[in-house]
Amino acid sequence: MEGIINFHNHIMFFIVGIACFVFWLLYRCFELHTVDENSLNLRKVANFTHSTTLEVVWTIVPALILMVIAVPSFSLLYAMDEMVDPSVTFKTIGHQWYWSALFS
Repeated sequence: MEGIINFHNHIMFFIVGIACFVFWLLYRCFELHTVDENSLNLRKVANFTHSTTLEVVWTIVPALILMVIAVPSFSLLYAMDEMVDPSVTFKTIGHQWYWSALFS
């Protein structure tokens, strides 16, 4: 349980960071797309929305974040994989038109 709580805190760090970044991008888009006669504002919009660097960053950064999240996730999954000898085994078989069950 302690590992699950630590993993939750680890994931929450990334969720808050991503949410802040998305809201900042949303604010920047609203700020840059205001209607005025200033041509400098249009140049800022073109640099902000049609940037090759920006497209590379928003493709690579999520992949890196997912890799950083996956490492503790896999270690937690392997730690939780505990093989316990069950006292009752229930086997269900699905046939074409009906189900059958076996107890052992």
